[in-house]
Amino acid sequence: MTEQLVNLSCRDFSGQLASKAPVPGGGGAAALTAALAAALCAMAARLTIGKKNFLPYEEDHQRIIAAADALRERFLRLIEEDAAAFEPLSKIYAMDKSLPGYPEKLTEATLNAAEAPFAALRCCCDLIVLLEELREKCSVLLLSDVGCAAASARSVLECAAMNVFVNTRLLPDSSRARDLAAQTEAMLREFVPRAQAVSDSVTAFLREPK
Repeated sequence: MTEQLVNLSCRDFSGQLASKAPVPGGGGAAALTAALAAALCAMAARLTIGKKNFLPYEEDHQRIIAAADALRERFLRLIEEDAAAFEPLSKIYAMDKSLPGYPEKLTEATLNAAEAPFAALRCCCDLIVLLEELREKCSVLLLSDVGCAAASARSVLECAAMNVFVNTRLLPDSSRARDLAAQTEAMLREFVPRAQAVSDSVTAFLREPK
């Protein structure tokens, strides 16, 4: 990688994703989707500030904006971290498995590759909490953006979890891998329904006759 993935245009990023290049892959795509969801959250809060019916919530909006902006930047960094962790793993896959130290190297690289999607999962849970709050404190004109962010966050949870599991399943004897998998399962159980509830409530509201 000679250029940071986050500095590519949308066209170039999607083109590289579609190519035979080893990165970006599913983890990077999920992190980018999460960054866009966080951006929608921040936008909806920013555009609600100053509206008469929501003046009592302006401090909350400022807090949500700061948190969503920080998450957006974190998700963008995770695109690079995911790519950086996968490249060493792909090289180990190509090594002679009979070489001394191969199992240890494979375990270390595999666990490293699981860290970025696991971090994306945790950050996405934080984003969903923000979206739950913003759903109740957002201009009606921006509710669809909140709903889109929640639907995207749900997909990121599931995609990031797949990218954790694809690594942890290779290490059934690793206590760290089992712990990552268990924590991932717990986050899915709690936060997939919460994200779905936000998007469902927005959809139901928008489908009602005015």
